[in-house]
Amino acid sequence: MKRSTLWGWFVVVALAALSGATLAQAPVEISFYYPVAVGGPITKLIDQFAADFEKENPGIKVKPIYSGSYQESITKALTAVKSNDAPTTSVLLSTDMFTLIDEEAIVPFDPLIKTPEDQAWLRGFYPAFMENSQTGGKTWGIPFQRSTIVLYYNKEMFKDAGLDPNRAPATWKEMAEYAQKLTKRDASGKVTQWGVQIPSSGFPYWLFQGLTTENDVQLMNAAGTETYYDKPAVIEALQYWMDLTSKYKVHPEGIVEWGTTPKDFFERKVAMIWTTTGNLTNVKNNAKFDFGVAMLPANKRRGSPTGGGNFYLFKQAKPEQQAAAFKFIKWITSPARAAQWGIDTGYVAVSPDAWATPVMRKYVADFPPAAVARDQLQYAVAELSTHDNQRVTKALNDGLQAGLTGTKSAEQAMKDSQREAERLLRPYRK
Repeated sequence: MKRSTLWGWFVVVALAALSGATLAQAPVEISFYYPVAVGGPITKLIDQFAADFEKENPGIKVKPIYSGSYQESITKALTAVKSNDAPTTSVLLSTDMFTLIDEEAIVPFDPLIKTPEDQAWLRGFYPAFMENSQTGGKTWGIPFQRSTIVLYYNKEMFKDAGLDPNRAPATWKEMAEYAQKLTKRDASGKVTQWGVQIPSSGFPYWLFQGLTTENDVQLMNAAGTETYYDKPAVIEALQYWMDLTSKYKVHPEGIVEWGTTPKDFFERKVAMIWTTTGNLTNVKNNAKFDFGVAMLPANKRRGSPTGGGNFYLFKQAKPEQQAAAFKFIKWITSPARAAQWGIDTGYVAVSPDAWATPVMRKYVADFPPAAVARDQLQYAVAELSTHDNQRVTKALNDGLQAGLTGTKSAEQAMKDSQREAERLLRPYRK
């Protein structure tokens, strides 16, 4: 071999080795869709989590992509899948599970759960949160940004109305009675302070499921192939919501906006509101009065649906990206970080171990309302989730809004909703 040829061969080998070393050192990048749906400095918290994880794991780069509301995020994620440009992982609604499976967009976590430590981590989440995370014997979602619905109330208004400021209404009957005492009108009869407000835009089905759970009726089966919108107990639950406006006259007419309900509470326009525990830190920071937090009032039983988002793992990601994302998801849902996330946002820390951390114990001791959503988990049920979930849920939302705006009776509204849901779900029944 000529010297020049030999030298050239050495150069090629050296460059190849250098290139291989560079590739080996290149960090694995995981793109991470995150929905910004609730007020507060959420993006700063997520950015900090990503930065802290990268410091501990220099071989992995986390790229958060803020994708708008939950509805916008699922649309963007599925569009990205169709364009062969899916993210590595996303936080999407726990109720999107069946849709993501049907679209073949995600993979189960089970193949990645290999060690006793992994198995213990998976068993560590609250069972109520796993109801919307597992199906068919597989784990498709990991709880992260989870919630229940709670009742917030203005203690000063309770005192003014002659009510015990440390005792929230425990039943539907009491809530109507309290709300009548808390509703104020001026000389002309115009309402200046409402007794209670349950939002009916944004997530009306979810707030309604608080009422149906308390009336001891489920809206769907576990397989996501049937709905029960027209059951008598469901119709009764809608009638009670409608009666708060038409019979008791303690609730605003028409559609109550999800996004402005906390603001109405801060501005003392309403004495009691139903909203997510994810608004707890928002309320704590912005309510300029003494407020209380309580479980939702019972009728036949106590209860609330769980809510919020899970981590999902996308099928199009490379195996090394999926492994890196799994490491990130385990890291961010570990007890210490789940506790801090719960403190910073108001979402429910997703495992009992998170509540046992010193920082969370101190937080609850200093601010007892933080534990209300956790304590309500024993009464919680899975959030409404079915195949073709967005359209099946829209069928219910349309019925609820028809009832609440007075265009249909409670019975007709729910029968129409059930008829549409039946049509949509028929293809999924074997």
